[in-house]
Amino acid sequence: MDELIDKGVRRLEWARAHMGVLRAIRERLVEDRTLKGVKVAMALHVEAKTGILALTLAEAGADVRLASCNPLSTDDSVSVALRKHYGLDTYAKKGESNEEYYANLNAVLDIRPDYVIDDGADLITILHTNRRDLLGNVKGGNEETTTGVVRLRAMAAEGKLEFPVISVNDAHMKFMFDNRYGTGQSTFDGFMNATNLLIAGKRMVVAGYGWCGRGIAMRAKGMGANVIVTEIDPVRAIEAKMDGFEVMPMLDAARIADIIITASGNKDIVRREHLEVLKDGCVLGNSGHFDNEISKTALEALSGPPLRVRESVDQYTFRDGRHAYLIAEGRLMNLAAGQGHPVEIMDMSFAIQALSLEHLVRNHATLQPKVYNVPEELDQIVARTKLEVMGVRIDELTAEQRKYLQGWQEGT
Repeated sequence: MDELIDKGVRRLEWARAHMGVLRAIRERLVEDRTLKGVKVAMALHVEAKTGILALTLAEAGADVRLASCNPLSTDDSVSVALRKHYGLDTYAKKGESNEEYYANLNAVLDIRPDYVIDDGADLITILHTNRRDLLGNVKGGNEETTTGVVRLRAMAAEGKLEFPVISVNDAHMKFMFDNRYGTGQSTFDGFMNATNLLIAGKRMVVAGYGWCGRGIAMRAKGMGANVIVTEIDPVRAIEAKMDGFEVMPMLDAARIADIIITASGNKDIVRREHLEVLKDGCVLGNSGHFDNEISKTALEALSGPPLRVRESVDQYTFRDGRHAYLIAEGRLMNLAAGQGHPVEIMDMSFAIQALSLEHLVRNHATLQPKVYNVPEELDQIVARTKLEVMGVRIDELTAEQRKYLQGWQEGT
């Protein structure tokens, strides 16, 4: 146990040393004491960067409890170190059963939170269903990822959302970097760790050309893959085509794919009709939040139970002798089989989380129960702080330029 704790402490302190934006925000939060005594329930991927966010909020005076938002994404060394070394109430382990997963989410909610920080909206959904007795105390929440924002906007549209939620996912300093560069790099961290297979020269299908899909396709191309994109949005399909990728339906792509990676935020992206024509030996992986983008029900119906052939790879053998390989049980491979996004990327995303929580604490009384975008000024704070951390200076408008942009008569 001591060795595991030491490993977790080293990982946490490594992350802290490379999260300069969050460190700068922490110093102000500690000084301002805005979060003093605030109860915060968190459900995020429990690994080193998340640990530093949780510790930052606790050091700023908040009472924090942390659970995982995914049964396979916890770094056990970090979870144990947070609990045993840092004294943070943490409820997470890698490989949770379904019962353990929801028990841990409920244990976090037992704090009777003032605010919630969620990733995938499971915590917020529980509050609106099985734990409605706690709703009267909750003043607001943050949501980290696309899948969760989709769920919450649907709740709001039906008039079911009962407190304001900030969509951290839609902040420019989140989706432009976390979703694109973070997912792009960490997906291949998970892929290589799980399979130890070559990327170059293979046909890789990327399902979905949102910011995550863009990042995955960009990195795959850079590693020598022949990238195919599948999409339902005609604008994104044209963008993928003009970015130099092949574009086709999944039914056509599945016949020739060596690797398929889903990143859509929707369900059944790879389903029975695709599996029935899947190329022999195809490797399937998912970088979306939930494990429903690749249909495991269809896989088992066509092949029977899988055989674990590597620590994070299951082999499915179809009745005609073809094989398919599924990474990390179809859960998000960048964390279930890798270490998640790079530290410097999550530094920006979690800085947005901290600032958004502060914004809720200061303004919750004037906010309606709906999904809000991150205020632009918070994006700007994180961007300018990140530039300072990177040692980068940029230009500023002159007084004459400002006047020109505000006018309408002068055209030259």
